[in-house]
Amino acid sequence: MPLWTLFGLASGKATSGWPGAQGDGQDGVLGMPRFRPDACGEGCDVCASACPTDAITVRADSAGADRLAVDYGKCVACQLCVEACPGGAAEASRDWAFGVRHRRDLELDAESTATSPAPAAGAFRRSLHIRHVDAGSCNGCESELQALNNPFYNLHRFGIFFTPSPRSADLLLVTGPVTDPMREPLRRAYEAMPEPRWVMAMGTCAVSGGVAGGGVCANGLESILPVDLYLPGCPPNPAAVIEALLMFQGRLPQRVHGGRLDR
Repeated sequence: MPLWTLFGLASGKATSGWPGAQGDGQDGVLGMPRFRPDACGEGCDVCASACPTDAITVRADSAGADRLAVDYGKCVACQLCVEACPGGAAEASRDWAFGVRHRRDLELDAESTATSPAPAAGAFRRSLHIRHVDAGSCNGCESELQALNNPFYNLHRFGIFFTPSPRSADLLLVTGPVTDPMREPLRRAYEAMPEPRWVMAMGTCAVSGGVAGGGVCANGLESILPVDLYLPGCPPNPAAVIEALLMFQGRLPQRVHGGRLDR
């Protein structure tokens, strides 16, 4: 008997029971910064000045008062705002699960929007096939995607699989800011998918352009294809990807509304 077989039998089951009673494997991992706009000092824009992607802005509200606004779709979780904030209005957190169906739900204090039912509910609750397209990524998101098939996360246990052909795919998962040379191949992959078909923007680059937006890169995938699922992060960790996919299927609830994560 091979040694690796003996080692596996001795070690026991390695796959996490998450989501459930067991851990998600993200102990100590920092997520999106958490903001308390009411703690901001008058006229303070230190965090906005420190943000490399303009995810944080200070703008006047209807009463004319300056107000902190945060777009988590542009956030790369670099923590520079947390380090720069002098008053504790920005603080580190473990809020890494930011998958949403509506782009507006990534905007802090955005007006509430009607949440549509899970688009894959029913036919795809038990099985989902994904075609991944790298549209100019730095390969950070790809590293996290590869981890989905390791023994700990074992994505197949959910009936979710990656497929090499768009003709067999239900969901097109796109990473990267969509460089000009990748726009046409991306459209062709989408058009080759059978109906019904959906699109997921994974990573801040795909959601909004991130640090690479502008120039030869798009400012978000939604300017090119209709997006049904957004997951910001730089990069999102494997557990965040799994939670977003299960939420898309209607097997988990969406936890982010108006830029706030239900804990």
